[in-house]
Amino acid sequence: MALHDKGDAILGLGAVEMRDRLASGALRAVDVVQKCLARIENLEPTVGAWAWVDQDYALSQAKRLDQWRQSGRSLGPLHGLPIGLKDIIDTKGVPTENGTSIDAGRVPTEDAWIVARLRAAGAIILGKTVTTECAFMHPGKTRNPHDSAHTPGGSSQGSAAAVAAGMVPLAIGTQTGGSVIRPASFCGIVGMKPSFGLIPRTGILPQSPFLDTVGVFARSVADCALLAEVLCGHDPADKATDALPIPRLLQTALSDVPLTPVFGLARIPGWDQAEPQMRAAVQELAALLGEHCCEVPFPMLDEVATIRQRINFAEMSKCYYALERRGRDQMSNVLKAAIDEGKSVPARDYLSALDWREVINAGADVIFSRCDAIMCPAALGPAPSGLADTGNSIFNGLWTLAGLPAITLPLFTAENGLPMGIQLVGRQGNDARLLRTANWLAKYLETYGNERQ
Repeated sequence: MALHDKGDAILGLGAVEMRDRLASGALRAVDVVQKCLARIENLEPTVGAWAWVDQDYALSQAKRLDQWRQSGRSLGPLHGLPIGLKDIIDTKGVPTENGTSIDAGRVPTEDAWIVARLRAAGAIILGKTVTTECAFMHPGKTRNPHDSAHTPGGSSQGSAAAVAAGMVPLAIGTQTGGSVIRPASFCGIVGMKPSFGLIPRTGILPQSPFLDTVGVFARSVADCALLAEVLCGHDPADKATDALPIPRLLQTALSDVPLTPVFGLARIPGWDQAEPQMRAAVQELAALLGEHCCEVPFPMLDEVATIRQRINFAEMSKCYYALERRGRDQMSNVLKAAIDEGKSVPARDYLSALDWREVINAGADVIFSRCDAIMCPAALGPAPSGLADTGNSIFNGLWTLAGLPAITLPLFTAENGLPMGIQLVGRQGNDARLLRTANWLAKYLETYGNERQ
């Protein structure tokens, strides 16, 4: 499958450049949306990335935004850009079914906080992307755009696949374990999970409030920064957010680094489970970076996956109580088992598990005193074969539990031709610096590759 139609001048644009052309009038929002819809019509039977798309709804937004620009009024930072939304994010008047038959036909009466923010910024809600059942582990219909016999990951699988297939320039997902970083790695795109609390979650299906984090998908670091910056803010209804200035993510991401970044290669829990080709790729990258990369000791907190799961399941049993009462018989066995396990977690063990965020961050702070970013695999290897398993999130759950910002870059290619990602992790609240470091690495390797040709 040809993921990017290089012969199409519109679909080949990055989101930042597309935004600039839309703002200048060199490009119409209607033209962009029509190209995206044609791409969806062509590839959706194979990829299955969308839970809901309505051509008239998308085009009506585009026509209104084109008229707005022609009137000479000021434009929002996402003017005319189509966005795909994971189908657990409420959209007023648009179906939001949470990946479960229990909520079939559900149409919210209010937008989620981030959807209202997107509309105000001039974005076009192109449609809702497929999620796994209730954003947990039971897969949806989506297939990996690189090879339909492989999983795209979960639970933001539709968002990652839609961007990878060129159906939409930007998409939004969520991560409670590894549901942004892992599918981005499997689908060969850039995915970012910001610091916990940076983006409000009001109006998004809650699974585990201590862990749930909104993330973004794009084809470049700059494009991720563009979208993430618009989504940042303080929402009194989400107590994880703070009334702080909006970070200048895009400006910082595109700025020059004051000094060449230093990367800390960490053999985090799960390193021995990674495929040899993934470990070899990470070590080769470390060798290429030379003095700008050093191996850093990281506590082998072997129980961290169990700790994160304990929090996840305990909170899920509470958050999904109403869903379970309405339709437990419609739930998959894997979801019911997780909810049942969550019900059995003692309060003492749950409260103790919450303390691990500070423990992990204390260890990470020692590394950040020497390095700009921690470097580790984004997944065990390329996307596994088959659609029953969305992949292992062991390299992601640690950072979700810690609340640290993470980003994956599609730098590697597996032996079977599928993409593999490198994951960079930053200090809590230093999302802009992480983006700048990631952008530096992407450009450095692009220059290195051009010099070798």
